[in-house]
Amino acid sequence: MAPDPDAVLLIRRAERAGDPWSGHIGLPGGRLDPGDRDLVDTALRETSEEVGWPLNRDQLLGKLTDVWPRTPLPRLIVVRPFVFAATDRPSLSLSDEVAEAFWVPLDQLRDPAIYREAVLEVRGERRGFPAFHLGPHVIWGLTERILTPLLELV
Repeated sequence: MAPDPDAVLLIRRAERAGDPWSGHIGLPGGRLDPGDRDLVDTALRETSEEVGWPLNRDQLLGKLTDVWPRTPLPRLIVVRPFVFAATDRPSLSLSDEVAEAFWVPLDQLRDPAIYREAVLEVRGERRGFPAFHLGPHVIWGLTERILTPLLELV
């Protein structure tokens, strides 16, 4: 999160074959590597790799409740969201995993006019999901399930 106004950094994932979240709006993050001491290290490393933002542990505000995909995947994935505070918005350097990065003010996410169902095709089936509609972007799934409780806390 960054000030002026308080905002959250979102990314649009690059289109990649075999990636179930290809092209989706999400948050920087990724898998635990053997060299990571813990999941906070993972969050710090992944944020630096994906958007070139060198966060540090002193900026950690806390963690949110774990979430996991509701659509069955070949293996269980659990996401532990961490919230970091920034004093400003750094310039970003996107990796090839990230097509776009943008800041969304928390007040904009709290606007009831943008929070409504999105009907999406998932694995050949049309289903409705709670979602934030931000211009051309639809924020749903894990990202919606991380942002919604965050907005209740801040």
